Amino acid sequence: MAILIHNIAKLYTVDEQRGYGAVKEISNPQVLVRDGLIEEIRTNRSSAGTDPDIEMLDGRGCCLLPGFVDAHTHPVFWKTREQEFIMRISGKSYEQIAAAGGGIRNSAREFQKASKADIKKLTAKRLRVFLEYGTTTIEAKSGYGLTVVDEMKSLEIIAELNLEQPLQLIPTFLGAHEIPDAYRQDRSGYIRQILEEMIPQVARRGLAEYCDVFCEQDVFTVGESRLILETARKHGLRARIHADELHASGGTELAAKLKTVTADHLLQVTAAGITALKKAGVIPVLLPLTTFFLRQERYAPARAFIEQGCPPALATDFNPGSSMTQNMQLLWSFAALKMGLLPGELLWSTTIIPARSLNRAAQLGSLEAGKQADLIFLDIPNLDYLAYHLGINHVIMTMKKGEVVFSRNF
Repeated sequence: MAILIHNIAKLYTVDEQRGYGAVKEISNPQVLVRDGLIEEIRTNRSSAGTDPDIEMLDGRGCCLLPGFVDAHTHPVFWKTREQEFIMRISGKSYEQIAAAGGGIRNSAREFQKASKADIKKLTAKRLRVFLEYGTTTIEAKSGYGLTVVDEMKSLEIIAELNLEQPLQLIPTFLGAHEIPDAYRQDRSGYIRQILEEMIPQVARRGLAEYCDVFCEQDVFTVGESRLILETARKHGLRARIHADELHASGGTELAAKLKTVTADHLLQVTAAGITALKKAGVIPVLLPLTTFFLRQERYAPARAFIEQGCPPALATDFNPGSSMTQNMQLLWSFAALKMGLLPGELLWSTTIIPARSLNRAAQLGSLEAGKQADLIFLDIPNLDYLAYHLGINHVIMTMKKGEVVFSRNF
């Protein structure tokens, strides 16, 4: 069965021939979808004729965009941490909260107490919110288990939900998210557990495509991070890294040396670090909502990356401690206001560039024949309006692989 989408006001997608920030705009198109893929984008108003195999779908006069691709999320957790949010409002820093037993270790304690079934049910509910706000693919990290059993539990949940609901999940192993309580006096013992037990099991069971490390002062050192990522590579996992978020701890330079797929956060990156990432082909993933949520003043230098010819992906960093949101539309507003990104740049940085970072650019991230029909229908007059009218959900309908997975009246 094919679907012909009609009554579309405008279609917007990246123009890869012209380069970063360039946008193709088509007025009054029709989109033919067959077997979950875009077969044709028609620039005239032809109809489906008498073909009984073509179902008509009303685009409701919306603007059509590719589904957002969120390349940095932590969706598998148990308890939320609103108490820490209040502590932060009261003046406590991220590091002070963590030193007091909060932060990632707090989430790990709660995760270890909960059943897989309960965590899975709650995670599925969170994933539906991504679809409601127009995100059709996410990178999904583990990292709140911090034991062999619980890290596997987290990745199993991701694998199972990938088969049971429409949001596409690209799994990343993040056992190196924090040193857990049981190993605070034996960090080398926990690192051995990651190297000798977790990574081999993740690889053997095919539970992740990527391995990530939180390389940061008081978390994992550059040397520890390098050892973990090199071991992961030997087992067939590709490398990502949390780098230079709170301090200039050397994570950027390590990312460049190892040629990791991405380096994420990068608030403290230097001009030399940007150049090194560019030369190494590392994709920066910037997380402005995390900066805002943590009440920080310094945002990652998105314009410096763009000027160096190293355009960034933008992601929500959805997690219970430092960015409790799945809303990529809100991300557009903050990236525009705090980083100076323009609408065309925002479109690239939330679609095709994150798709590249997940090795999925051949399948998604833009609207063109042969790609997945991952489409979002927005009640906006034009692309510029999306970041401008902030804080609400403009998505009227979301389609994943040619299937409507979210729809609401307006």
